[in-house]
Amino acid sequence: MESTSVRPLPAAMAHSDTGCEDDSVRSAASDQIEALLAALPQSAAVLSFQDGELSIVAGNARFGEAVRMHRLKPGGPLAESFWIDRIQAYIESGSDTCFFETRREGKLGPEYHMCTIGRLPPDETGQPLYLFTATDRTNERTIEKNLRRELLSDGLTALPNRTGFGEEIDDRLKNSAWPDTAQFGIIAIDLSRFSRVNESLGPMAGDELLITVAKRLKSSLRQGDVLARIGGNDFAIFARLNNGLSDALHIVQRIQEALGSPIRLSGLQIRVDCAIGCALSLSLDEDPDDVVRKAQAAVKIAKRSGKVEIYRNGVLKEAQRRFSIESRLRDALSQGGLSLAYQPLIHLQTGEITGFEALARWNDAELGNVPPTEFIAVAEESGLITSLGRWAAYEAAQAMSRWDAKYGQPLPVSVNVNLSAIQIARDDVESMFEEALRYAGIAGQRMTAELTESAIVADPDKARKWLFALKDLDMSIAMDDFGTGFSNLASLHTLPIDILKIDRSFVSSMLEDRDKAVIVRTILSLAESLNLKVTAEGIENQALALQLQNLGCWQGQGYYFAKPMNEADAFDYWRARWNFETI
Repeated sequence: MESTSVRPLPAAMAHSDTGCEDDSVRSAASDQIEALLAALPQSAAVLSFQDGELSIVAGNARFGEAVRMHRLKPGGPLAESFWIDRIQAYIESGSDTCFFETRREGKLGPEYHMCTIGRLPPDETGQPLYLFTATDRTNERTIEKNLRRELLSDGLTALPNRTGFGEEIDDRLKNSAWPDTAQFGIIAIDLSRFSRVNESLGPMAGDELLITVAKRLKSSLRQGDVLARIGGNDFAIFARLNNGLSDALHIVQRIQEALGSPIRLSGLQIRVDCAIGCALSLSLDEDPDDVVRKAQAAVKIAKRSGKVEIYRNGVLKEAQRRFSIESRLRDALSQGGLSLAYQPLIHLQTGEITGFEALARWNDAELGNVPPTEFIAVAEESGLITSLGRWAAYEAAQAMSRWDAKYGQPLPVSVNVNLSAIQIARDDVESMFEEALRYAGIAGQRMTAELTESAIVADPDKARKWLFALKDLDMSIAMDDFGTGFSNLASLHTLPIDILKIDRSFVSSMLEDRDKAVIVRTILSLAESLNLKVTAEGIENQALALQLQNLGCWQGQGYYFAKPMNEADAFDYWRARWNFETI
């Protein structure tokens, strides 16, 4: 807090308390000033300012020690003159008080002082006086710095965390020299199957894996790049790109090479797979947080594609829409914002309505009509599929109960309810259907569970167990989209499957495409040999209906018969066709 522009201590500081010579007789006012200064616990001095020069009238022992230290360091660094400039600016401003903090380099590192200055009554000559104090804040600032370091860094890997990553980026952008053609990029890295390591080997092994990965990633960086751990198993790299995408892909290659060799954990060799997404800034003025979000959106796509993904325009908007859908869907499920539509299932030989397929529909006040393919995918990704699936099963059973009440007796129809493979993996499907049937007072044979081949392929043993549990409820089982998956045909006869549903991609064009017609005939022949019934989806005209009827197909659905309709219209449609109607 010293400066060589301040005149040496005058005679008023010759008292032994300050260690400065004083050959003059102190006035009563000087005695009062020195008593005041001596009583202050911090460095303090009374200053005067005249003819553009700042002078020390008196100072206490702590201030005198600071002056002696100053004399050992003539011509201190520029930062130490800051307090002189602030005092002069304060005096000229006419304000009553002023507060500011100074920083100087000491023998043990930076030293910080909180300085205050205020006006005193003028001396006997009329000279204005000012009281200056300086409180040592070095310890507090050191503690704050250490706490801030902890807040901005990851305790496990010692890398910057998400907040610290943002500050590191800001610092690089502001304080580094950037060529006019340069841009920056963010490379996001998501460790695949990390949760399996925690589950199989324990959290300590998971921590060891993260530390090892962090070291390997750090070894792949260039000078000036910044590596951070921005999530549980998510890392990110900030890189200056002088050659745009080519530099980014070079870094990606180095990352893949660094993680290519297996890591030894608990005596096991573990290969680290990762999803990588990149985003490049449009200019150095672009908000880094936006670029980070774009990279994270790209890495989500990479997790599905298994390839390195570069952010493309519109991906972030898609991610934001998925987030909006998730938020609104959560509200819709809790507030009854969804509905079921019912598409008739027609017996192709008699024209009789045998049942309906229940299809979820959502018309949101803000998002409008959201297609099922969109909100079901979001539900699966967010974990809402369990709530959505349970709602659909309960609502479909209740709809049949309301139809029975209208008709006065049980309707001779069933309702098909779709099951997601993710829902099957996460929920107790057997108890869900048991509750739905019991709450509605509906017999099990009036409800059919539709599932895709992927739901069985994912875990055949588990699938076999709950499929037989549903059969114990007297429910029927339909395999949806048959022919598009990867099921083992040899296992069909070992599973309690009742119905095969031929995917619409085969049915809708079978009249024009000979190959599709062959596939349909093959499925019908397979089903007959296994004693299974067949439902054909996507019947859009009478010619298709007649052709499938001639081939011996049991049941069909499609726009030729009816589009999905609400609960009341479905009941009226059934009642209108109840008296025998042909195709």
